[in-house]
Amino acid sequence: MRVLLIGANGYLGRFVADRLLADPAVQLTALGRGDDADVRFDLATGSPGALTRFLDAVHPGVVINCAGATRGGARELTRHNTVAVATVCEALRRSGCGARLVQIGCSAEYGPSQPGSSTAEDAVPRPGGPYGVSKLAATELVLGSGLDAVVLRVFSPAGPGTPAGSPLGRLAEAMRRAMQAGDGDLKLGGLGTQRDFVDVRDVARAVHAASLSAAQGVINIGSGRAVRLRDAASVLARVAGYGGALHELDAPHGSHLRSSIGHPRTDPEHPSPAAYPYPDGCGSWQQADVRTARDRLGWRPRIGLEESLADIWMEAACRI
Repeated sequence: MRVLLIGANGYLGRFVADRLLADPAVQLTALGRGDDADVRFDLATGSPGALTRFLDAVHPGVVINCAGATRGGARELTRHNTVAVATVCEALRRSGCGARLVQIGCSAEYGPSQPGSSTAEDAVPRPGGPYGVSKLAATELVLGSGLDAVVLRVFSPAGPGTPAGSPLGRLAEAMRRAMQAGDGDLKLGGLGTQRDFVDVRDVARAVHAASLSAAQGVINIGSGRAVRLRDAASVLARVAGYGGALHELDAPHGSHLRSSIGHPRTDPEHPSPAAYPYPDGCGSWQQADVRTARDRLGWRPRIGLEESLADIWMEAACRI
């Protein structure tokens, strides 16, 4: 099976590439903006015609799009998350390859949900920020393209390679600094937020399964269980062997827990951060209904959050 992977050097794309390369039946070609891609092509600026000519030459059976941007203003997010997907869809429509498209979506497309609820694929999307809007627009383009296509709405990915600027990445980095400095107090806001964390390697398994299946439409990829960021911090502290105290900036006065995150000092050179909203525009709660992934892909998550956090900590601890 010839597979064209777009965004192979991104956070998710690296693990998808590893998973596909482990399958002897897959012949993989990576397309991207970096020098190490098999083919250099910028979806945000390249023309559908140029991509069509490449598709006709390579003739893949599956195109997997892991490319996109998570940060930046509305214009940049639209260019990399929406215009880029429009280019892929148009090129596939023009091409004679007849490839199946696996598009990586995001739970931010749903926006805020009711605490205690599980979000199914038929929920009405109400994204709470420009990132979610740009990803939802991409999903709608894929669904309306007439292509053989599936969109995997990935909830909160975790595990090795987690960006240092993400909430879990910040937890690990703050704990590393505190332990390095011998500080016993950490401070950070937003610990009451609850998210559905899914290991990036399980996401890669889902992408592989989707590329082999005939499933179409939208499929949620998550653990099916919301975890409070405060509880994730406690697990991370146990994994790291940190025994300091957690002080929540947005919690009632005087409350604390015996594991913590945030800046390790409160002096002028290391000010405490202000309380912040979780940066995906999804409010205080998100939890996936993952029955469709089980029924249509035969997929279930295998890696627990503690293992994901242990890998995040291993990378943080090795940072100089």
